[in-house]
Amino acid sequence: MALRQRKASPSTSGAQLRKSPTGILGLDEITDGGLPAGRPTLVCGAAGCGKTMLAAEFLVRGAQDFGEPGVFMMFEETAAELAENMLSLGFDLEKLQRQKKIALDFVRVERSEIEETGEYDLEGLFIRLGYAIDSIKAKRVALDTIEALFAGVTNHAILRAELRRLFRWLKDRGVTAVITGERGESSFTRYGLEEYVADCVILLDHRIVNQVSTRRLRVVKYRGSAHGTNEYPFLIGARGISVLPITSLALNHAASRQRVATGIQGLDEMLGGLGVFQGSSVLVSGSPGTGKSSIAASFVDAACARGERAILFAYEESESQLLRNMQSIGIRLERWVRKGLLKIESTRPTLHGLEQHLVHMYNLVSEFAPSVVAVDPISNLTEHTEDAGLKLTLMRLIDFLKTKGTTALFTSLTSDSAAAASSEVGVSSLMDSWLWLNNVAFNGERTRTLQVLKSRGMAHSNQVREFVFSDRGVDLIDVYMFGDQVLTGTARQSHEAQLQASTELRGRDHARRLRDLANRRKALDAQIAALTLEAEERAGEVEFAIAREQMEAEGAQTRARSMSAARSATSNPRSRG
Repeated sequence: MALRQRKASPSTSGAQLRKSPTGILGLDEITDGGLPAGRPTLVCGAAGCGKTMLAAEFLVRGAQDFGEPGVFMMFEETAAELAENMLSLGFDLEKLQRQKKIALDFVRVERSEIEETGEYDLEGLFIRLGYAIDSIKAKRVALDTIEALFAGVTNHAILRAELRRLFRWLKDRGVTAVITGERGESSFTRYGLEEYVADCVILLDHRIVNQVSTRRLRVVKYRGSAHGTNEYPFLIGARGISVLPITSLALNHAASRQRVATGIQGLDEMLGGLGVFQGSSVLVSGSPGTGKSSIAASFVDAACARGERAILFAYEESESQLLRNMQSIGIRLERWVRKGLLKIESTRPTLHGLEQHLVHMYNLVSEFAPSVVAVDPISNLTEHTEDAGLKLTLMRLIDFLKTKGTTALFTSLTSDSAAAASSEVGVSSLMDSWLWLNNVAFNGERTRTLQVLKSRGMAHSNQVREFVFSDRGVDLIDVYMFGDQVLTGTARQSHEAQLQASTELRGRDHARRLRDLANRRKALDAQIAALTLEAEERAGEVEFAIAREQMEAEGAQTRARSMSAARSATSNPRSRG
């Protein structure tokens, strides 16, 4: 009865396609939800591309994460060999077997065992597979590989009929099946028939480019469902398969208005005083020795100082060397590593191809959840400065980080003759902010300068600032103008010393003039005092002379009156008798 209900379900009727999520990171996004439920999916590719791993992880994820037990039927390796191989991905198949969530069955295919009366017959296989499905009530099935099952069939008509019969039997049982197949010379599979019978076909490819191996996945067809049609890089790592479907992401991420400090006060001032936007991308390009790595270290150091997590991808120095070199300028990154706030991923660029680097970054960012990521330098990821794959890889990485709201800083190495308006890796147009570092040779020395070529959505300085190192980190010196020139280094220091000496001489001259003026003022004050004293003396003499003359006049008048009275008395004798 349950079987009839399955057969009447929407997944098999075609009214509405149901899907079984694979649980494989990125694959469900590409397939818009997973593989077709209750239908077979063909996974094909050359040897070593990861077919068996994908089929096994599909079953394990279903059993662990979605409550769907699965049967893995093998025709080439034993159950013990498969269980041992899957342990490298962290999947314990033997434990899942004991829990009745996974059933492993190794079938040694012998033509005599599946051949009756001279004709090929899969009935015995169906009975065995059906028993395994019923024993654990399996919802998922994996068959690995189909070539081993039909190795003894030479009749093309019988092969086509039996293939159709196998796929129809799986559909009738209502199980979601993954069937692996070897890739043919001129078709997706060896027989060239399986891809026509399967409802979904996934092609895996393992190629060597510039002596670096890369794995890619493509959904060739998917009946009744929209799906990504591009090639997607994928990685088989310690936690299983990771597919990176970045090219399917749309530009619909939210743009934050919050700002984050860069860790360099002078640079923050050049960016409107607040730093860069959260979730934006910053490119720091320049020739060797201009300080790109120091800016990246300051960037992650500031994030960790705020209590945020950060990842620094270093492709030129080991972690130990990076920590030592940054400590020489006062940036102590080791304290954040010990606290678990900073993760330094130091690898050789040639260890993986671009896609593998991208998938590795994707996994690390998803697991560590940093607020800041720095990549130093992106130009080391390829040997060719005009590698179109690098630009595509960075476009995928930038889009992914923007969807996570992660602020990213990328450094790029340019030649000494590279113009400021160009970037050797051709990704400047993808960046929200672009800083250009330059070496300036003048007056027999080399100095560093920094300028902001662009910074979208914010006011920013258009000045050229001198970039210096000290035991307290890195900083920018204010613009020093002399006429129409910007002086840096010892030229600035020499001119500052000359100005200081001139200022001191002017100060001394001013002091001398003031002293002369004070002395002259004192002399004049003394002269004025002497003249005042002389005037006062002469005024006293005049006053004395006037008083004397007045006294003499009054005496003369008194004597005259006395004499007149005396005469009057002598001339009148009667008055005496």
